[in-house]
Amino acid sequence: MATSLGSNTYNRQNWEDADFPILCQTCLGENPYIRMTKEKYGKECKICARPFTVFRWCPGTRMRFKKTEVCQTCSKMKNVCQTCLLDLEYGLPIQVRDTGLSVKDEVPRSDVNKEYYTQNMEREIANSDGTRPVGQLGKAPSSSDMLLKLARTTPYYKRNRPHICSFWVKGECKRGEECPYRHEKPTDPDDPLADQNIKDRYYGINDPVADKLLKRASTMPRLDPPDDKSISTLYIGGLGDTVTDGDLKSHFYQFGEIRTITIVQRQQCAFIQFATRQAAEMAAEKSFNKLIINGRRLTVKWGRSQAARGKDGVKEGVSEMGTRLDPVPGLPGALPPPPALDEEAPANYFNLDPSSSPAIMNITLPPPPGINPPPPGYGPPMFHPMGPMAPPVPPPMTMRPPGTIHYPSQDPQRMGAHSAHGARHSE
Repeated sequence: MATSLGSNTYNRQNWEDADFPILCQTCLGENPYIRMTKEKYGKECKICARPFTVFRWCPGTRMRFKKTEVCQTCSKMKNVCQTCLLDLEYGLPIQVRDTGLSVKDEVPRSDVNKEYYTQNMEREIANSDGTRPVGQLGKAPSSSDMLLKLARTTPYYKRNRPHICSFWVKGECKRGEECPYRHEKPTDPDDPLADQNIKDRYYGINDPVADKLLKRASTMPRLDPPDDKSISTLYIGGLGDTVTDGDLKSHFYQFGEIRTITIVQRQQCAFIQFATRQAAEMAAEKSFNKLIINGRRLTVKWGRSQAARGKDGVKEGVSEMGTRLDPVPGLPGALPPPPALDEEAPANYFNLDPSSSPAIMNITLPPPPGINPPPPGYGPPMFHPMGPMAPPVPPPMTMRPPGTIHYPSQDPQRMGAHSAHGARHSE
């Protein structure tokens, strides 16, 4: 921006002059030795329309030249990069950051109010130490669980690539490999990411990149606290053999007083009961989906109350997690309850008729597969009655009438019952 020597100095007193830009690691590039040009009052800020010092540089090999787009005052008010306008701490658009921190944008849009607001922000910036943001952003909470999940932890240098060569798209580029632009197929023009506006990005409205990230955040799993306020227990699963109660205590004590820690080694899980519900909610929020102890990723869930656990135990066909289980076809129904224990009654292991006399039967095994059974009359009988009052031969399993199935193992007098045990000792 050209400035004449005869221009009014009052209009130039708010122009910005800086020695180094405010940039993120991605825009600065991976090369620690870069050459940067500085043009004093080279352009006007695209937000506040005031002239400022423009910096221009190449972030790396086969990358396009980049320059600052907004002044440092607008950058400090939102804590964003002067080039890409993404947050310097999380690397996210302003709309996503303000949504995660519950911050409302109060930057005016009209020229007069914008200039007055900018002067007040400059005064506040001058009185601060420069380590914390100013305005509403400086009063916001320090972090958010959603922002920590969406934050970019490493630089994304792919964003510095050159633009697509329009001549190559039309089939008229004659530079070949020497062309500084990309020879790639352009994206779909109907793609919402293809239409981005720098002012919408700064004010946090109608940002397609922010809308994409917010939709991704809405689909992430989350752990909602139960409605029962008396529940202050967390379920920790997937402990394995390396995680001990001391490891769990060293991690969860920071959230509040722990009442008990119960480890169920057979199920490889633990139950941590806090003294207050507030401590349990904080532990669940800080540990859900990101708890790693001794190299193992642990599962964090809310415990259940005793009343709810008893109701769930009464229900049939419902798993422990609350999902409905479909019945398995081909399985018999529920078995009848075992008969009442009667110490005076004799043991009846094979459900024989009590009115008949006892008989000793010789039961032979069926022939092995592949060998034809002997014809009737030539083979040994299946049952050899040893007395005149032997019970009748039971029909085959396939010819029995349908009814309730009773297994001998259901008899409580079997295998060391009290009556049999006492008679054995008396002998």
